Amino acid sequence: TYCQQCLITYTFSFDHYIIIFKVLFTSPCFCSFFGYYFGVFNYFSSSIQSDTNWWKGTCKGKTGLIPSNYVAEQAESIDNPLHEAAKRGNLSWLRECLENRVGVNGLDKAGSTALYWGCHGGHKDVVEVLLSQPNIELNQQNKLGDTPLHAAAWKGYADIVELLLSKGCRTDLRNNENKLALDMATNAQCASLLKKKQAQGIVRTASNAEEYLDDEDSD
Repeated sequence: TYCQQCLITYTFSFDHYIIIFKVLFTSPCFCSFFGYYFGVFNYFSSSIQSDTNWWKGTCKGKTGLIPSNYVAEQAESIDNPLHEAAKRGNLSWLRECLENRVGVNGLDKAGSTALYWGCHGGHKDVVEVLLSQPNIELNQQNKLGDTPLHAAAWKGYADIVELLLSKGCRTDLRNNENKLALDMATNAQCASLLKKKQAQGIVRTASNAEEYLDDEDSD
Protein backbone atom coordinates (compact mmCIF):
# COMPACT_ATOMS: atom_id res chain seq x y z
CA THR A 1 0.00 0.00 0.00
CA TYR A 2 1.04 3.59 -0.55
CA CYS A 3 1.10 6.36 2.01
CA GLN A 4 -1.29 8.93 0.50
CA GLN A 5 0.77 11.81 1.90
CA CYS A 6 3.78 10.48 -0.02
CA LEU A 7 2.10 10.84 -3.40
CA ILE A 8 3.71 14.20 -4.08
CA THR A 9 5.89 15.47 -6.91
CA TYR A 10 9.57 16.25 -7.08
CA THR A 11 11.42 18.17 -9.72
CA PHE A 12 14.79 17.89 -11.38
CA SER A 13 16.26 21.23 -12.44
CA PHE A 14 18.02 21.57 -15.75
CA ASP A 15 19.64 24.67 -17.20
CA HIS A 16 16.57 26.65 -18.24
CA TYR A 17 13.61 24.47 -17.33
CA ILE A 18 12.31 22.13 -14.67
CA ILE A 19 11.17 18.52 -15.00
CA ILE A 20 8.66 17.11 -12.52
CA PHE A 21 8.93 13.52 -11.37
CA LYS A 22 6.27 11.65 -9.46
CA VAL A 23 7.84 9.62 -6.69
CA LEU A 24 6.35 6.25 -5.77
CA PHE A 25 6.70 5.50 -2.08
CA THR A 26 6.10 2.17 -0.40
CA SER A 27 6.10 1.14 3.23
CA PRO A 28 7.69 2.21 5.46
CA CYS A 29 6.52 5.77 4.96
CA PHE A 30 9.36 7.57 3.18
CA CYS A 31 8.06 11.10 3.61
CA SER A 32 8.03 10.86 7.41
CA PHE A 33 11.69 9.84 7.34
CA PHE A 34 12.80 12.87 5.35
CA GLY A 35 10.16 15.24 6.68
CA TYR A 36 8.54 15.91 3.31
CA TYR A 37 5.17 17.62 3.26
CA PHE A 38 2.15 17.05 1.06
CA GLY A 39 1.33 19.75 -1.46
CA VAL A 40 4.80 21.32 -1.55
CA PHE A 41 6.86 21.24 -4.72
CA ASN A 42 10.34 19.87 -4.11
CA TYR A 43 13.21 19.38 -6.49
CA PHE A 44 16.27 17.35 -7.34
CA SER A 45 19.69 18.94 -7.40
CA SER A 46 20.95 19.97 -10.83
CA SER A 47 24.02 17.76 -10.38
CA ILE A 48 23.18 14.05 -10.47
CA GLN A 49 24.93 11.71 -8.08
CA SER A 50 27.67 9.55 -9.61
CA ASP A 51 25.71 6.59 -8.24
CA THR A 52 22.66 6.50 -10.52
CA ASN A 53 20.77 4.37 -8.01
CA TRP A 54 20.39 7.42 -5.75
CA TRP A 55 19.16 10.92 -6.55
CA LYS A 56 19.85 13.95 -4.39
CA GLY A 57 16.61 15.68 -3.34
CA THR A 58 15.98 18.91 -1.47
CA CYS A 59 12.91 19.97 0.50
CA LYS A 60 12.49 22.95 2.84
CA GLY A 61 16.24 23.29 3.19
CA LYS A 62 16.74 19.59 3.95
CA THR A 63 18.67 17.35 1.58
CA GLY A 64 18.59 13.58 1.29
CA LEU A 65 19.16 10.75 -1.17
CA ILE A 66 16.14 9.19 -2.88
CA PRO A 67 16.35 5.72 -4.48
CA SER A 68 16.06 6.19 -8.23
CA ASN A 69 13.60 3.28 -8.50
CA TYR A 70 11.14 5.45 -6.53
CA VAL A 71 11.00 7.87 -9.44
CA ALA A 72 8.36 7.16 -12.07
CA GLU A 73 9.56 6.70 -15.63
CA GLN A 74 7.09 9.24 -16.97
CA ALA A 75 8.15 12.85 -16.55
CA GLU A 76 6.12 15.99 -17.09
CA SER A 77 7.73 19.35 -17.82
CA ILE A 78 6.71 22.66 -16.26
CA ASP A 79 6.74 25.55 -18.70
CA ASN A 80 7.00 28.28 -16.08
CA PRO A 81 8.71 26.92 -12.94
CA LEU A 82 9.56 30.37 -11.57
CA HIS A 83 5.89 31.37 -11.80
CA GLU A 84 4.82 28.20 -9.98
CA ALA A 85 7.34 28.82 -7.21
CA ALA A 86 6.15 32.43 -6.88
CA LYS A 87 2.48 31.39 -6.80
CA ARG A 88 3.12 28.87 -4.04
CA GLY A 89 5.45 31.10 -2.05
CA ASN A 90 8.10 28.38 -2.29
CA LEU A 91 11.24 30.45 -1.67
CA SER A 92 13.73 27.58 -1.85
CA TRP A 93 12.39 26.44 -5.23
CA LEU A 94 12.34 30.05 -6.46
CA ARG A 95 16.02 30.43 -5.56
CA GLU A 96 16.80 27.14 -7.30
CA CYS A 97 15.15 28.42 -10.48
CA LEU A 98 17.10 31.68 -10.35
CA GLU A 99 20.37 29.85 -9.72
CA ASN A 100 19.64 27.78 -12.84
CA ARG A 101 19.16 31.00 -14.81
CA VAL A 102 15.43 30.70 -15.41
CA GLY A 103 14.41 34.05 -16.94
CA VAL A 104 13.11 36.40 -14.26
CA ASN A 105 10.90 38.37 -16.68
CA GLY A 106 9.38 35.41 -18.52
CA LEU A 107 5.65 35.49 -19.25
CA ASP A 108 3.13 32.70 -18.72
CA LYS A 109 0.04 32.05 -20.84
CA ALA A 110 -1.77 34.90 -19.08
CA GLY A 111 1.07 37.28 -19.92
CA SER A 112 2.02 37.54 -16.23
CA THR A 113 5.48 37.54 -14.69
CA ALA A 114 6.62 35.65 -11.61
CA LEU A 115 6.65 39.00 -9.82
CA TYR A 116 2.95 39.42 -10.60
CA TRP A 117 2.14 36.05 -9.03
CA GLY A 118 4.29 36.71 -5.99
CA CYS A 119 2.39 39.97 -5.45
CA HIS A 120 -0.96 38.30 -6.15
CA GLY A 121 -0.24 35.65 -3.52
CA GLY A 122 1.04 38.07 -0.90
CA HIS A 123 4.40 36.32 -0.68
CA LYS A 124 6.55 39.23 0.46
CA ASP A 125 9.75 37.18 0.81
CA VAL A 126 9.35 35.98 -2.78
CA VAL A 127 8.70 39.52 -3.99
CA GLU A 128 11.80 40.79 -2.18
CA VAL A 129 14.00 38.18 -3.85
CA LEU A 130 12.55 38.93 -7.30
CA LEU A 131 12.96 42.68 -6.84
CA SER A 132 16.62 42.13 -5.99
CA GLN A 133 17.26 40.58 -9.42
CA PRO A 134 19.05 42.70 -12.04
CA ASN A 135 16.81 44.02 -14.82
CA ILE A 136 13.58 42.94 -13.10
CA GLU A 137 10.60 44.37 -14.98
CA LEU A 138 8.42 46.18 -12.45
CA ASN A 139 5.59 47.34 -14.69
CA GLN A 140 4.87 44.45 -17.04
CA GLN A 141 1.17 44.34 -17.89
CA ASN A 142 -0.48 40.98 -18.46
CA LYS A 143 -3.24 40.21 -20.96
CA LEU A 144 -5.77 41.90 -18.68
CA GLY A 145 -3.55 44.96 -18.46
CA ASP A 146 -2.78 44.34 -14.79
CA THR A 147 0.67 45.00 -13.33
CA PRO A 148 2.16 43.52 -10.13
CA LEU A 149 1.04 46.73 -8.41
CA HIS A 150 -2.55 46.16 -9.58
CA ALA A 151 -2.41 42.64 -8.13
CA ALA A 152 -1.04 43.71 -4.75
CA ALA A 153 -3.56 46.55 -4.43
CA TRP A 154 -6.49 44.35 -5.44
CA LYS A 155 -5.52 41.63 -2.96
CA GLY A 156 -4.98 44.20 -0.21
CA TYR A 157 -1.30 43.52 0.52
CA ALA A 158 -0.22 46.95 1.74
CA ASP A 159 3.30 45.80 2.66
CA ILE A 160 3.88 44.63 -0.90
CA VAL A 161 2.32 47.79 -2.37
CA GLU A 162 4.73 49.83 -0.25
CA LEU A 163 7.66 47.68 -1.36
CA LEU A 164 6.78 48.04 -5.04
CA LEU A 165 6.36 51.80 -4.73
CA SER A 166 9.74 52.08 -3.01
CA LYS A 167 11.29 50.41 -6.06
CA GLY A 168 9.70 52.91 -8.42
CA CYS A 169 6.67 51.09 -9.78
CA ARG A 170 4.47 53.29 -11.95
CA THR A 171 1.05 54.25 -10.57
CA ASP A 172 -0.30 55.71 -13.82
CA LEU A 173 -0.78 52.47 -15.79
CA ARG A 174 -4.36 51.47 -16.54
CA ASN A 175 -5.60 47.95 -17.18
CA ASN A 176 -8.04 46.83 -19.87
CA GLU A 177 -10.92 48.09 -17.74
CA ASN A 178 -9.24 51.52 -17.61
CA LYS A 179 -8.45 51.08 -13.90
CA LEU A 180 -5.38 52.29 -12.08
CA ALA A 181 -3.89 50.29 -9.22
CA LEU A 182 -5.56 52.86 -6.96
CA ASP A 183 -8.94 52.00 -8.44
CA MET A 184 -8.28 48.34 -7.64
CA ALA A 185 -7.28 48.92 -4.00
CA THR A 186 -9.49 46.96 -1.62
CA ASN A 187 -8.42 48.51 1.66
CA ALA A 188 -7.69 51.98 3.02
CA GLN A 189 -4.01 51.35 3.66
CA CYS A 190 -3.28 50.39 0.07
CA ALA A 191 -5.33 53.32 -1.22
CA SER A 192 -3.51 55.74 1.09
CA LEU A 193 -0.09 54.58 -0.11
CA LEU A 194 -1.09 54.89 -3.75
CA LYS A 195 -2.69 58.32 -3.30
CA LYS A 196 0.42 59.60 -1.56
CA LYS A 197 2.65 58.33 -4.35
CA GLN A 198 0.43 59.85 -7.02
CA ALA A 199 0.40 63.18 -5.16
CA GLN A 200 4.19 63.16 -5.08
CA GLY A 201 4.20 62.61 -8.83
CA ILE A 202 1.83 65.55 -9.38
CA VAL A 203 3.98 67.85 -7.24
CA ARG A 204 7.12 66.75 -9.08
CA THR A 205 5.49 67.37 -12.46
CA ALA A 206 4.31 70.83 -11.40
CA SER A 207 7.78 71.65 -10.09
CA ASN A 208 9.39 70.60 -13.37
CA ALA A 209 6.91 72.74 -15.31
CA GLU A 210 7.74 75.80 -13.16
CA GLU A 211 11.46 75.27 -13.71
CA TYR A 212 10.86 75.05 -17.46
CA LEU A 213 8.91 78.33 -17.48
CA ASP A 214 11.58 80.03 -15.37
CA ASP A 215 14.21 78.96 -17.89
CA GLU A 216 12.15 80.40 -20.74
CA ASP A 217 11.71 83.72 -18.90
CA SER A 218 15.46 83.97 -18.30
CA ASP A 219 16.06 83.59 -22.04
